[in-house]
Amino acid sequence: MDIVAENTQVHDELRQGEAFEALVEKDIIFKKHFYIESYGCAMNFSDSEIIASILNQHGFGATKQPEYADIILVNTCSIREKAEATIRKRLTEFKKLKVQKPSLQVGVLGCMAERLKAKLLEEEKLVDIVVGPDAYRTLPSLIEEASSGQKAVNVLLSREETYADISPIRLNTNGVNAFVSIMRGCNNMCSFCVVPFTRGRERSRSVATIYDECVDLYKNGYKEVTLLGQNVDSYHFVNEADNTVTTFAQLLEKIAGISPWLRVRFSTSHPKDITDEVLHTMAKHQNICKYIHLPVQSGNSRVLQLMNRTYSREWYMAKIDKIYSIMPDCGISSDIITGFCTETDAEHIDTLTLMQYAKYHYSYMYYYSERPGTLAAKRYQDDIPEETKKRRLAEVIEVQNKLSQQSNAADVGKIFEVLIEGESKRSTDDWMGRTSQSKVMVFPKEQYNLAKGSYVMVQVLAYTQGTLLGKITTVVTEK
Repeated sequence: MDIVAENTQVHDELRQGEAFEALVEKDIIFKKHFYIESYGCAMNFSDSEIIASILNQHGFGATKQPEYADIILVNTCSIREKAEATIRKRLTEFKKLKVQKPSLQVGVLGCMAERLKAKLLEEEKLVDIVVGPDAYRTLPSLIEEASSGQKAVNVLLSREETYADISPIRLNTNGVNAFVSIMRGCNNMCSFCVVPFTRGRERSRSVATIYDECVDLYKNGYKEVTLLGQNVDSYHFVNEADNTVTTFAQLLEKIAGISPWLRVRFSTSHPKDITDEVLHTMAKHQNICKYIHLPVQSGNSRVLQLMNRTYSREWYMAKIDKIYSIMPDCGISSDIITGFCTETDAEHIDTLTLMQYAKYHYSYMYYYSERPGTLAAKRYQDDIPEETKKRRLAEVIEVQNKLSQQSNAADVGKIFEVLIEGESKRSTDDWMGRTSQSKVMVFPKEQYNLAKGSYVMVQVLAYTQGTLLGKITTVVTEK
């Protein structure tokens, strides 16, 4: 990962393949190097930036190539069975690398750590180090412990840890967008979800440290921040000095006030917690993006009750109405699970009709996979055949594809402000950026002398299922 400053000198002492990754600003050569891979949600990728900072402070440099690393770290996701299978396969590949390099250490971090520590360490012997999401500060000492042949483990959860004092090292950044973690953990206890057990209870980071991090990012050229949390809308910080409380809406307003040229996004929202105050704050500030990820999971009230989502179909639909009434141009996306325990075909159809009602721009869609340790695994029988789950998922995907097509078709002819994030993957002659509604826009560079981080007005001329295609009408000049 590129987490070190560029340096024009190449040191003869460097091992082949490390090149600039082994250098820091003062030309110090690191004694050891780490390689890190991240899977799952944006919080995991944000955590990897915190981990990189902790290791950097303890003399570890980064490398892009696992074969040149002294320690390989895999930051894991345990939400879906498929994600765990992918990570296990990757760990098996790293185990083969250890045969060639016995001194190599392999560590598992994040959500899989607590749940599978015994299997990964003792039964399958895939890793040397297991570290939970609240124990990253102990990673340097655990690495030292593992180097003596010990199996090093720390999966203790915390009610206070927010890593607020750690400045993340931006991994693989484009220099335009950055994640900023504002809270950790979750109190919601959805019956299908492992997050409360792997990441602990909710705790909010201080307003001052969030604000300072965003200011620093803007000063360093970043033009967009995404505020992250398992449930950002339940952000609630109490300043013990004066006993004042900051809500998520107030935090949004404060970050938006840094500069009108700093875009603000956030994820993820639990439907029960997103307030009218948040919606009005979004509508008030042009630089707060008009996009909400609002996971519904199911469109049927009985299934929602089994999922412990604490809202009904009708309540969710009313929330959708409220969003569109305050921000008619708001983009909404969702998470959807098909084939949850005891779900009938009629209840599945309720999900399809709710999707059509909400007019989601896009969705993250899965069929239910039972996660050990969750409330659903303890209370309910996973009784829907996999074939039925997959059929229902295919139907959900078909509906979402049509909705995405309709949404994009409705944008043809409209002009959107787009923040340029980089060149298009398909052609260096085109730029790529996103609208306020988080839609990807691709458009020719033409005669304009622009760079990443520029704002432009782009008219939509055509579209594909996942991308708007347009042309620049105006270059927006910062004042």
